[in-house]
Amino acid sequence: MTEQVTLDKVPEPRPGSGEKLLEVSGLQKYFPITGGFVFQRRVGSVRAVDGLDFHIDAGEALGMVGESGCGKSTTGRLVTRLLEPTAGRLAYAGQDITHSSRKELAPIRSEIQMIFQDPYASLNPRQTVGSIVSAPMEINGINPAGGREKRVRELLEIVGLNPEHYNRFPHEFSGGQRQRIGVARALSVNPKLIVADEPVSALDVSIQAQVVNLLQKVQRELGIAFLFIAHDLAIVRHFSQRIAVMYLGKIVEIGDRESIYDKPRHPYTHALLSAAPEADPDDDGRERIRLAGDVPSPINPPSGCRFRTRCWKAQDLCAEQEPPLVQLGGSSDGHLTACHFPEEPSVEARKEDIVLDPALAAIEDSGPAAASAEETA
Repeated sequence: MTEQVTLDKVPEPRPGSGEKLLEVSGLQKYFPITGGFVFQRRVGSVRAVDGLDFHIDAGEALGMVGESGCGKSTTGRLVTRLLEPTAGRLAYAGQDITHSSRKELAPIRSEIQMIFQDPYASLNPRQTVGSIVSAPMEINGINPAGGREKRVRELLEIVGLNPEHYNRFPHEFSGGQRQRIGVARALSVNPKLIVADEPVSALDVSIQAQVVNLLQKVQRELGIAFLFIAHDLAIVRHFSQRIAVMYLGKIVEIGDRESIYDKPRHPYTHALLSAAPEADPDDDGRERIRLAGDVPSPINPPSGCRFRTRCWKAQDLCAEQEPPLVQLGGSSDGHLTACHFPEEPSVEARKEDIVLDPALAAIEDSGPAAASAEETA
């Protein structure tokens, strides 16, 4: 059986391209912090996600990037309703699922699937590959033509594995092969939306390309929408049509691929792009931006703009008023930025590098000899 014939076997029609499949508005997730020895009481909250607004069209891939701890993975779990939102609204295909019960979510559970970050922890070591991939079909009462075993073998072939692997256990596979099993499991119920939570971060570079190309092929041939969460800016650019940049629980910039990578407006987006490695660093004409310190605590985030404590353009207004996520003059349609003092829409080199970390500046000023002497000491 050829792979193309297998891929064409989709029992339900895909939604029309351009239709809004998922709409998120004002989404929040606060994790409570409790204190007290005898009587536990709430003393604060971790604001993991604090007011997100975005949408995903049918058949579209939306990339989500940002530093560790900015709330990307929490957002993915909120979209799949693995976590209960604190506030805001989640609408899937026009249906409000923000606080839907387990019974109310049952009809659409099969349409929203997730590929988890760790290919070692996301597979049950006590079950065979056949049991793992067929479990979603069993839970959702799906009985494909020819039986579940036949469909599992077809899916294994689609993701580049041997159908004879049906009776093997997860420990017999490499990391890349395990992630392919996770992809097959997500595809087993013919979803319309897949949340891919850093699906290649734990894999070797050569295997990353294989998995990303596989996901891209699946998206193209089956018309599945993706929320693609990743750290690697190059992979996100390769896979996604639109990109959302997150910082400390909020989206600071969102737009199409060309706008974000070629004409970014938010200073944080500029800093992220400048941190991406280049194949030929000597011929790299981009500016270098090194930010001072770490991301502030989500327990007590800065007032106003959350990036202001690390931003070289911050002024008093940034501390007093939170910038709205709006389209700025000179930006293309759908390119939204949350910044009072945005950058020009360009990634051309600056006259001087931006170095906000005093310790790093001191090391660079002292030269490589002094730096190596300090390391030796």
